[in-house]
Amino acid sequence: MGRTLKDKQAMVAEIKETLSQAQLILAIDYQGLTVSEITDLRRRLRPSGTVCKISKNTLMGIAIDGQPNWQPMNELLKGPSAFLLVKEDISGAIKAYQDFQKASKKTELRGGVMEGRLLKEADVKALGDLPSKEQLIAQIAGAINGVATGLAVSINEVPASLGRALKALADKDGDGGSAETDVAA
Repeated sequence: MGRTLKDKQAMVAEIKETLSQAQLILAIDYQGLTVSEITDLRRRLRPSGTVCKISKNTLMGIAIDGQPNWQPMNELLKGPSAFLLVKEDISGAIKAYQDFQKASKKTELRGGVMEGRLLKEADVKALGDLPSKEQLIAQIAGAINGVATGLAVSINEVPASLGRALKALADKDGDGGSAETDVAA
């Protein structure tokens, strides 16, 4: 028995809700995947804040209708489709999908949409090559830590240099003063 109109409307509303939070949508051909493989894909995508949604193309078309950012997705709506709706870590999600694809060898990436632009497979791969959110945070923290350490060393060096200069001056004055007294005597 098919889905009722009410079920379809609920699915479209759910897709629209997820779309409102997504930064990127990837369309993949999931034909040939078993339920356990789809579950594995969803498990791999979860840490990156990505939802794997299997939907009829017509329902996805209805969900993106009237949303200019997602209109290019119409070109990817053909055949059996699964949609990866990336909310947080774009690079991490793409890497997780690529790892799954290498393991299963059953899916095919059709493309994606980000900020109103249609992305081909090469574009998606380039996004996947970017550092992950965690790596970027670590790089920024390292850079900030390096600057702070350099500043602390520089600040600490000023009084130490001043102290060495004063000691050298005192030593010079001490030696020079005894030499003058020796000459006068």
